[in-house]
Amino acid sequence: MPQTKFQDVVYTVIMVCIMVYAMVCYNVAIDMGGLSNEVFLIALHELPIMGAIGFILEFFIIGNLAKKLAFRFVDPAKDRPIVMILSISAMIVCLMCPVMSFIASVLFNYNGASNIIANWLKITVVNFPMAMCFQIFYAGPFVRLIFRNIFKKQLAQNPVAE
Repeated sequence: MPQTKFQDVVYTVIMVCIMVYAMVCYNVAIDMGGLSNEVFLIALHELPIMGAIGFILEFFIIGNLAKKLAFRFVDPAKDRPIVMILSISAMIVCLMCPVMSFIASVLFNYNGASNIIANWLKITVVNFPMAMCFQIFYAGPFVRLIFRNIFKKQLAQNPVAE
């Protein structure tokens, strides 16, 4: 896990890019009635705006809030590192999914302003299981692997529980 502010920025950029791209692909595929090669290209067009929003939210607000909430359930002094990682990851999804779903429903759904709350709730309910599973089982382990390889020397010099 990140040990410096620079590492934290790099980790967050990688995680946000992977999670946002996956979730945009998921939502575009749902909107198009299924997965096709076109979904991946359409999602690339939405990635810059949703990625920037996701980074700002996660890095400046939700990341810290998620850690505070996770530490209400787990104790860094007593619990294994993987329990800490999974707790923080789950809290981030619990916070990011509704917020990002609301932003996406405002930016990309054109069903009218009168349905914004209904659309937001529908999108959140559809996105939450995918976001949680993708984060815990795929994105999280993959990003931690990438991160460990990028910062192998720095992490070896200052080992802290991952």
